[in-house]
Amino acid sequence: MGARLGANLQSCPVIASPVFSVSSPQPPAGAPADVAHPKGIKSYVRRAGRTTSGQSRALEELGPRYVLDYQPRLLDAAAAFGRQAPLILEIGFGMGEATAHIAQVRPQENFLCCEVHEPGVGALLKRIGEHGIDNIRILQHDAVEVLEHMLAPDMLDGVHIFFPDPWHKKRHHKRRLIQPPLIARLASRLKPGGYLHCATDWQPYAEQMLQVLSAESLLANTAEGYAHKPDYRPLTKFENRGLRLGHGVWDVVFRRRPSP
Repeated sequence: MGARLGANLQSCPVIASPVFSVSSPQPPAGAPADVAHPKGIKSYVRRAGRTTSGQSRALEELGPRYVLDYQPRLLDAAAAFGRQAPLILEIGFGMGEATAHIAQVRPQENFLCCEVHEPGVGALLKRIGEHGIDNIRILQHDAVEVLEHMLAPDMLDGVHIFFPDPWHKKRHHKRRLIQPPLIARLASRLKPGGYLHCATDWQPYAEQMLQVLSAESLLANTAEGYAHKPDYRPLTKFENRGLRLGHGVWDVVFRRRPSP
């Protein structure tokens, strides 16, 4: 994305209070051996950033239609979107560039997108208005709580997590989003055959993603290791800049195993 999920800005305060709790201090089976398992995970950190006048206008004019209220009860997706359609969850969409593109090339699906960064929400709303996109709804709330309280088991057809913050320093690895408790919960929310697609430009994080997803018994890899970039995921400005600098990009795509 144009901006990382939980952007890597040293000047931004980190929200450290846990919302995804585990009962045991021991790492779950399959956790990377050198990564301390956190007491909780948030899907974001607070980021500094100014909301532009265009983004503010989009929030005011389009927010009431496309931004859903977080409520700790199950989401009625058909009512929220005004139709029955496959439901894709996106966690952290940055400024919404890839999100808008994917929703346009896959109009037969509904996209439920979580992002707490207000300029990013405003930017995606602006794109929605400019391109007449009607299959996106936004929750400006922590995706972990959305997953916990608003999404039922076997409810999702897909999940997108593109370029989450890699937290480069080893002592910060426990802050990474892709860890066993979250993946287990995501897998339980996928329908059999539903997919989980992660992408990163940081190879050590790609290795952790592959290890954590491979250890989840409900999921099966769609490739021998890393996947080819699916056609629906565009190359963003952020990604193109990295590729020009010689950085790699890794996609990991797993599917929920059929029910026994």
